[in-house]
Amino acid sequence: MHLVTGGSGYVGSAIVRGLLARQQRVRVLDLWRSPDLPEEVEYVEADINDAPAVRRAMQGVEYVHHNVALVPIAKAGERFWKVNVDGTRVALEAARAEGVRMFANMSSSAVFGRPRALPVTLDTPREPIEIYGRAKKAAEDLVLEAGEAGLPVASIRPRTVIGTGRLGIFQILFDWIKDGANVFVLGSGANELQFVQMDDLAAVSVLACLKEQPGLYNVGTDRYGTLRGDLEALCAHAGTGSKVKSLPAGPTVGTLRLLDKMGLSPLGPYHYMTYHKPLYFDSAHVTDRLGWTPRFSNQDMLKDSYDWYVANYDAKAASGTSAHKSPVKQGALRLMKRLT
Repeated sequence: MHLVTGGSGYVGSAIVRGLLARQQRVRVLDLWRSPDLPEEVEYVEADINDAPAVRRAMQGVEYVHHNVALVPIAKAGERFWKVNVDGTRVALEAARAEGVRMFANMSSSAVFGRPRALPVTLDTPREPIEIYGRAKKAAEDLVLEAGEAGLPVASIRPRTVIGTGRLGIFQILFDWIKDGANVFVLGSGANELQFVQMDDLAAVSVLACLKEQPGLYNVGTDRYGTLRGDLEALCAHAGTGSKVKSLPAGPTVGTLRLLDKMGLSPLGPYHYMTYHKPLYFDSAHVTDRLGWTPRFSNQDMLKDSYDWYVANYDAKAASGTSAHKSPVKQGALRLMKRLT
């Protein structure tokens, strides 16, 4: 039996699908049941900080895929600690008490902040630069401490996750391109930026548990380019007349920071502090340990996700309560779109 915490969310639901494809028994713990959650999946409605409920959900479970987390777009402030850190502590304590065989934690590339050397490797220092990244690092520290105490654990650090059904921040990009508006990079856009496709990422959590391979996993595609190049390819694919334009990085970051503080932009600190910086992982160790190979390139992911959005955007408001599966209000960015 596998327990997927946050199994109604974007990555969690992909893990559920990956497990079912391997004929595994699955239980989901979440605050809401996603409409697309298959009937054969057991569902437990509970808050991750409800320790007795989490303990009951762990009963009879061999493998835990821990995905409950507030993401940067939530702008959750201190709630990042309540959910991402305290919730991870509750899940780990229940896993230890119930004797699970493997605990796979979904961490974040935000734990690395803006690395001083690339590619990111397993030896790269974790130096988060904003509150979300610091909370994810604190949660990962708890996972690593549990591993040192004898609980088999894996901590998975994904690059930016894309795939069909992805809304959140990517909804803004897709909306602008669909309507033929220009999209912007900060500076030249020559920064190499790596993504990972949701099902490719989910496979790492599934394989780490089924193969019972503890450790750290930095996960990204092996086919990526510059941000400008990948966005230009997406614009060409869309054929709407949208072009990639540059904005000066320094003043634009300052403006986005001000809009964020005023509550006029959906972008959080992690977005505007890292969007114009290169970030990519060396994921060879994932292949070596798990036999995992990414199927999608950056451009494949962007094109598939955009095509899904165009085909489904009228129904997007019914997507659910997961931040990555729900539309966002563009705030002051909508005015910018009109001016382009």
